[in-house]
Amino acid sequence: MSTILFASAHVTRIDRNATLPAKFGRLLEKADFSHFKDKRVAIKMHVGGGIGFYTVHPLFVRMLVDAVKQAGGSPFLTDGSFSTDAAVARGYTPEVVGARVVGAGGEHDRYQYTRSTTIPGLPEVQICGNIADADAMIVLSHGKGHGNTGFGGAIKNIGMGCVGYPTRRAIHALMANTFNWQEERCTHCGQCISGCPTNAIRFNDLEQLVVFEHHCRYCMHCTRSCPAEALSMEQPEEKFRAFQAGMAAVVKETLACFEPGNVYYITVMLNITPLCDCWGFSTPPMVPDLGILASNDIVAIEQASIDMVKAEHLIPGALPDQLCPIGDTGHLFQRIHGKDPYEQVRQAEVAGLGTTQYTLEEVE
Repeated sequence: MSTILFASAHVTRIDRNATLPAKFGRLLEKADFSHFKDKRVAIKMHVGGGIGFYTVHPLFVRMLVDAVKQAGGSPFLTDGSFSTDAAVARGYTPEVVGARVVGAGGEHDRYQYTRSTTIPGLPEVQICGNIADADAMIVLSHGKGHGNTGFGGAIKNIGMGCVGYPTRRAIHALMANTFNWQEERCTHCGQCISGCPTNAIRFNDLEQLVVFEHHCRYCMHCTRSCPAEALSMEQPEEKFRAFQAGMAAVVKETLACFEPGNVYYITVMLNITPLCDCWGFSTPPMVPDLGILASNDIVAIEQASIDMVKAEHLIPGALPDQLCPIGDTGHLFQRIHGKDPYEQVRQAEVAGLGTTQYTLEEVE
């Protein structure tokens, strides 16, 4: 059974020492980063993009960076190769957070190491070089909903954020099927086009929708954003499981780059939105802030993070109208996205990455 440190966002008294940043400071002391001494520590984040503003607040990033430095480590922030401009827009600069931001796969997303997997349809993956070359890693994740996995936390932060863009496409393709465009329902509003992160969609000269699958990475932003539900893709349950198994395989290969004990996980359960930060914009938080969790077990911290989000805590009116009405069975994320958020946790446990059994140790 794994132990998870938890700093609650709830404030019991009007005292700075009772607020979350103060508790987070005490959590970092309990975490004990002394084993990071003389090591280059990659702090893997998802820095967001566009006009999104609900990523991890720079104050918490600075506190983490300082804690690593105080332990004798040399930290740097990292995310996808083309994320440095987005990081600056959200205040993740050396002047603010105390560490530089580097592209995980180099300036052009070409610095990668190839690793083999046993997942059908995913014979190999490319691990970003600046991740693999680090001596240690702290996975700093923003917990939120996700259209493909139900929940986006530490597993997604590694599974999609520590590999090059071709590997991301290959993982998404594990659950891909044929796009179905219903012309009679389409209003040609263009929302699917604006929602596509790779410019893979367009209307041709006959005003027919065309998906350029060479560019498509099957993120499903287009199908989720279509207000007329004119664009869809059938996703059988077995393909959903294959996608989660692919994510677990990437996590396993990434963690294999580090000596045991040199990876730590921190998940920030604040501003919990229904959509991933990769959309490039933010919608209102759907449940009240919960706090910050920390552990050396990725499976346990994902299980605990998902467990904390309760359907009965859904804030009325917080969800975008387009996501309503939601279902009435399963986890709240499953009711919203139709995807069981626990499947990724099960696949990670099957891959031998940790245990779903945990105890919560609250940091007062």
